[in-house]
Amino acid sequence: MNDSSLVARWRSLAPYLLSIARVMAAFLFMQVGTAKLIAFPAAIMPGGGTAPIASLVGIAGVLETFGGLLLLAGLFTRPVAFLLSGEMAVAYFYGHAPQGFWPVLNMGTDAVFYCFLWLYVSAAGAGPWSLDHLIASRARWVDR
Repeated sequence: MNDSSLVARWRSLAPYLLSIARVMAAFLFMQVGTAKLIAFPAAIMPGGGTAPIASLVGIAGVLETFGGLLLLAGLFTRPVAFLLSGEMAVAYFYGHAPQGFWPVLNMGTDAVFYCFLWLYVSAAGAGPWSLDHLIASRARWVDR
């Protein structure tokens, strides 16, 4: 196998790697939400409890848990990823940026990372291993 065919093969895997990255990131993202809502896998709230649902942190936990679940499955990927990108931007500017400029110092690195990752996913889509792709391919098959 020469270099050009190796590069071509690697490029052909890009859609599948997008699906894998989406699934793994969504799985990690959901853990932050479930930790806020039900203290699973561990309590992360001050005092060790859970966030009240009607609070800003509780709403963020709901978005992260259920939005993450939709992204994990690849269902409604583009609008959900766009919504979660915005949520992470709000989280950063509301919760982290007032504590200083540098994300590594204000503990906002994850919020910035997820903001831009979900923004990318909102443009790129879910990839081939997703319910969105399955639904679209079945719709094309029915239209024939």
